Amino acid sequence: MRAGNAFEETVERMLQAIRLGVVAPGARLPAERELSARLGVSRVTLREALRALQQAGYVRSRRGRYGGTFVRPDPPSRTPPRPRAELAAELDDTLTLRAVLEPGAAEVAASRALPPRLRRHLRARLDDCTGAAPVDYRRHDSRLHLAIAEAAAAPSLTGAVADVRTRLNALLDAIPLIPPNITHSDHQHALIVTAILDGDPPAARAAMAEHLAGTASLLRGFLS
Repeated sequence: MRAGNAFEETVERMLQAIRLGVVAPGARLPAERELSARLGVSRVTLREALRALQQAGYVRSRRGRYGGTFVRPDPPSRTPPRPRAELAAELDDTLTLRAVLEPGAAEVAASRALPPRLRRHLRARLDDCTGAAPVDYRRHDSRLHLAIAEAAAAPSLTGAVADVRTRLNALLDAIPLIPPNITHSDHQHALIVTAILDGDPPAARAAMAEHLAGTASLLRGFLS
């Protein structure tokens, strides 16, 4: 797993295992030590992922001699009320378009000599996102990504990023807002903006690509 997205990819793989019936409804998951070894992640990361899945209604924990983490027999619906084929096609199309557009936007923004106004704007949008309450997070997240596109100084690119972000938010609204993912996103946002302000195009592209991969893992995990 990519170290920067270990949590998101663990959630994705756990959801896939549950949906494929690797662990039957009502059955207990393997012990933490065994499960973390299978997934190649730390037990801290595994616990965060299990806590997120419990909050989302996919597993539940029991204490005592026969305790452990169990797959719920009645997990929540994994897709919005739309045809699965339609949703899958939209998900893949949106994630692919985003993966093409946004790393390039970050790279171009980092290659430019940004005026003080744009530098202040990027820092302000990063600060807004980092300090946002959960109810406001996606709005500030969207504004930060649009600010990065605007820094590339290509109006058509900004319009395309705005369009893909609108589609992305409709998909994000169908999955839980998970605190550890917000923490990871905040860290990755800081790396992206720092690379742009430092004038490091390869680092900006790589940091944005890593960030998008984490979001894609969560979306595929919950919606595929």
